[in-house]
Amino acid sequence: MTTLGEVGEFGLLAELERRGLAERIGDDAAAIGGSLVITQDALLEDVHFRFDLLGWRELGARAAAVNISDLAASGAEPRALFISLGAPPETELDDVLELYAGLNERGVQVRGGDTTRADRVYLSVTALGLSERVPGRAGAEAGDLVVVTGPLGAAGCSFRNGSLPPVPDRVDEGKRLAKVATAMLDLSDGLAQDAGHIAARSRVRLVIELESVPLAAGAELDDVGFGEDYELLATTLSPLGFPVIGRVEEGEGVELTLGGEPYSLAGWEHFR
Repeated sequence: MTTLGEVGEFGLLAELERRGLAERIGDDAAAIGGSLVITQDALLEDVHFRFDLLGWRELGARAAAVNISDLAASGAEPRALFISLGAPPETELDDVLELYAGLNERGVQVRGGDTTRADRVYLSVTALGLSERVPGRAGAEAGDLVVVTGPLGAAGCSFRNGSLPPVPDRVDEGKRLAKVATAMLDLSDGLAQDAGHIAARSRVRLVIELESVPLAAGAELDDVGFGEDYELLATTLSPLGFPVIGRVEEGEGVELTLGGEPYSLAGWEHFR
């Protein structure tokens, strides 16, 4: 019997598509009927967050922001959020109100959702937006440049110091890049892991020169493998002034180099 721990998150997604149980689920968000873009993220206490690292309002703000980041990676303008909340019955009302205040911080209206009893806090956010063009992950071509919208490693650095930084707002950058990008996603699982998603979907090789990667203040190179930075990574012939950190070649996989020598970075994958 095969377990989720053995196949991992992306093995599960591949198997769902292979069996016809889901389709086109490898991107940050789903484009429906032209301009409508939908994404969903779930946050589970002690898996995705801990209350010793952030409060209820910060949790709400982060939950909204990571979904808005997926819309940004699709070149979409956010329009609405739908919230599903699971919590123990002894949860204080004021804490939940703070959570929803945080969910509203980015100015995207909460339009509905669901609540249920749970043993620990579970928060699922569905975000809707509108986009003129969704690059997806499958269009990268040899000759493209690899760009990133901002410095990496802030989350890994902050986690080492007992905190988490706010998620950057890259909606405007996403809309600009979506006009020219051949592929684009947000960096949630670590640079190597997320670059690998583009490489696999586009059937190309991404070569990334780590000395060209901008680092956040105080961050070390290995912090880039932590994930949770939520900057946008795109392949394009027109970098639009964003930092160029690599190139796309024929082949497969991701090659990381530092000073011309191979280098390895960790990454995050659910179920493993």
